[in-house]
Amino acid sequence: MIRSHFGLELNPFDTAQKTALLPHQQDIFETIKVHCQQGGLCLVMGEPGTGKSVIKHAILNHDPKRMITPSIARTLHTYTNTLHILCEAFHIETTGRDATCEKLLIEAGWKINQEGKMLVPIIDDAHLMDVECLRKLRLLFEDFPKNHNLVLFAQPQLMHKLHLTVNEDIKSRITYSVRVPRMNPDDLTAFLYAQLDLVGMGHNTFSEDAVALIVRSSEGILRRTRNLCISAMLEAVRDRKQLIGLEQVNNVLRQPHWRKDHDLETI
Repeated sequence: MIRSHFGLELNPFDTAQKTALLPHQQDIFETIKVHCQQGGLCLVMGEPGTGKSVIKHAILNHDPKRMITPSIARTLHTYTNTLHILCEAFHIETTGRDATCEKLLIEAGWKINQEGKMLVPIIDDAHLMDVECLRKLRLLFEDFPKNHNLVLFAQPQLMHKLHLTVNEDIKSRITYSVRVPRMNPDDLTAFLYAQLDLVGMGHNTFSEDAVALIVRSSEGILRRTRNLCISAMLEAVRDRKQLIGLEQVNNVLRQPHWRKDHDLETI
């Protein structure tokens, strides 16, 4: 609907569109690449919507010939499921017990190491993973070649768990940790305009006041900026307008899931 209304070939603010990493995301990505060559345990934390998934996809798509990057989703966080996903990444057929899977994985890990490849498993939403499962994974990787790297993406509460004395054995193995920050207003504004450039829309599609309100209401959260822009464009479609102003943005902010009275501005 947005594409036809604005005469576009691509959907604006579409998460499926491949976009360049923002400077702070690029810095985290480059650091993880270095750690992947050395091996260890990396922890990327951030509030929902701050852009962790963008960094994750950059790792998944980086150098697939040398890096094997199985991704374990939150619905598959049991240790057995995690082992089976790792086996699939190695093209290992097994329906055996955990111990059998572990043995085959270790053998495969040393084999790909000799081939000049590395294993970089990614655990998404790791804050939902049982700590005991994480501990078993850590112990498993003790028997792998040292250039293999486990990368955890999680919300900040995972670190609260790891600060407990009982989990010191896991925390002490972390070789790199970072918290993805909320974005400052200038970076959010640059992101908004870059997304317009990507689909061939003019920067004046959103009025300056509308951009300022979107940025302030997003509170530094990238996902909020994206969602608010899309919703404001849908309001413009409904109003049969080609430009988005305060009226459209305020109409979105009045919706219950957005509602904050201090965000509304007088038109």
